[in-house]
Amino acid sequence: MIIKMKNISTPTNQNIANKAILVRVDYNVPLKKVNGKMTVVEPERIEDSIPTIKFLLKNNCRVILMSHLGRPSGKVVKKLSLKPVADYLKTEFNFPVLFSSKTVGAEVEKKAKALEPGQILLLENLRFHAEEKKNDKEFAQQLAKLADAYINDAFSTSHRAHASISSVPKFLPAFAGFHIMQEIAHLADLMKNPKHPFVMIIGGAKISDKVEAVQNLCQYADLVLVGGGVANNFLKAGGLETHKSYLEEKPGDKSREGNNYVKVASNLIEENKTERILKDGYIPLPKLLFPTDVIAAENKDSKKTEVVDLSRGMKDTPDDKDLMYLDIGPKTIKLYKELILQAETIFWNGPMGVFEKEQFSQGTKEIARAIAKSAAYTVIGGGDTIAAIKKFTKEDRFDYVSSAGGASLAFLAGKKLPGLEAVKKSG
Repeated sequence: MIIKMKNISTPTNQNIANKAILVRVDYNVPLKKVNGKMTVVEPERIEDSIPTIKFLLKNNCRVILMSHLGRPSGKVVKKLSLKPVADYLKTEFNFPVLFSSKTVGAEVEKKAKALEPGQILLLENLRFHAEEKKNDKEFAQQLAKLADAYINDAFSTSHRAHASISSVPKFLPAFAGFHIMQEIAHLADLMKNPKHPFVMIIGGAKISDKVEAVQNLCQYADLVLVGGGVANNFLKAGGLETHKSYLEEKPGDKSREGNNYVKVASNLIEENKTERILKDGYIPLPKLLFPTDVIAAENKDSKKTEVVDLSRGMKDTPDDKDLMYLDIGPKTIKLYKELILQAETIFWNGPMGVFEKEQFSQGTKEIARAIAKSAAYTVIGGGDTIAAIKKFTKEDRFDYVSSAGGASLAFLAGKKLPGLEAVKKSG
């Protein structure tokens, strides 16, 4: 079920003015030591929160920001402190930011109470407390004590049932921030009224992260192009040997036990085998396409590569059991590019191969450039995909770039996201 935008509570001048507002942001950004000081090196997620923060400051609010950073596993890890983010907000945006070295407790409550209208307090890393991921009620109540109302502007963590996402809103009037609303609008467009042909491009390593979104979007998409490690499941399902290639057959996540992802791929092929798209207006192609050739090597560090033609079935695949398939091949690249240039709507999540290595980067590079060149409405999702477009083309060539990989896929799968459910209007 897709949550409709009209069902979500949003902040207005009337419901937040002159109040203390607790804002869940996603400041899980890369840090790097520069001149002996930890510094923000990729600020996009911070920048996503700025419209909401500016709106609150304009309305004379006292703003308390909270976020996680990295995976400290419930312990204090100095290098994962949010202090560099507070410094970035002060330096780059000239915001009046104070930093709390604690996340909850009497000291934090005192600092929050002492805030002047128009000031910001950034709390220390939520995940320094194991209670955050455990969705602990008492931890949520301690956070809720700090403010009069709550705003979730962290779409990328809204698929997590964590304390700051799904429990804090139970104790405060709760709203969705401007970034969340922007994410929902762009992603919902893919399912409401996409212009056709709608081409979905799916890559990356794990099929388990993407299969439900693929299953749901297949209802709306005209064509699904598969690459990366995900393609190996489809090759295996089609009776082709994948040798030592990465292949996710069974889930590591216990909640997904019982799934066999080669069988899932086989079912997707079967479910979509009767549908066709016309290439160049007259050549019929299956709705779901996976590589007809790949770039293979002994391992991802190997400089020696070979093109393996998969179009002729098992008998023509190499006998070398040490091979790994690490990128889509030239025939596949050519076909995918031609189809991308016919598209009116494109959604891309996941690289076509191990693009960090030059010898396995061609597929991802060519796909990124073809999407950038197309006249289609384009939505890009996921961290690796963003890294790829930054490496191979210009980010502003795409209509919308979402940093919310897991959350965007969960949304596109039609799932209820805890962070969105928590800010729905009552009644």
